[in-house]
Amino acid sequence: MAELNTFQRIRDLDWDHQVLLALYLCERMVPNYEFFCHITQFGDAKPLRGALNACWDHVAQPKQVKVNFGRWQEKVDEVTPSEHGHDMLGVYPAMDACTAISILLQGLLDKNAGNLLDVAKVSQASVVKFIELNDAEQVPADELQQHVDEHELYQYEIAMQQAMVSFLESQPAVSAALIKQVRQMVIDEGVSNLGLQLEED
Repeated sequence: MAELNTFQRIRDLDWDHQVLLALYLCERMVPNYEFFCHITQFGDAKPLRGALNACWDHVAQPKQVKVNFGRWQEKVDEVTPSEHGHDMLGVYPAMDACTAISILLQGLLDKNAGNLLDVAKVSQASVVKFIELNDAEQVPADELQQHVDEHELYQYEIAMQQAMVSFLESQPAVSAALIKQVRQMVIDEGVSNLGLQLEED
């Protein structure tokens, strides 16, 4: 029930607030891609980071900062891994991070709020898939759904989405100060939606 509640509340947000939420959720997924790159030496996180930075700047100064969302999509697609080339669990969260950013870019290109909601769905689904794949051998199939629902990572994901929605609901308008604050929240949190924290070299 929490999922439906969360998604309906996202639908009810203003466009500017929805964009900010989608950016926040994408930022929380990027460390999963960075971790995958670190382990496999495949890919490059720069296009993901560049695309999000461009979007943050555009949201903060829409009149001054023009963004070629389609071109950034192409750059993200070029570094998106495939499950066929990588036999490891980490490829899926990495793919999901790329998918979420691509959906965000499409939403901004088309001014489509449905895409922004889909970012939240991808983030939740990424956590669910990670838990299922990680724990499937230890948990009986008929207990897997309950196991996922009660898992701390899934509970954390739901709680974080709801907390950010609640925070944005309390903000009457999106300002440069609010955008800066939300970006800082991701940094302060310090972990991805899977609890991953990349070690600094």
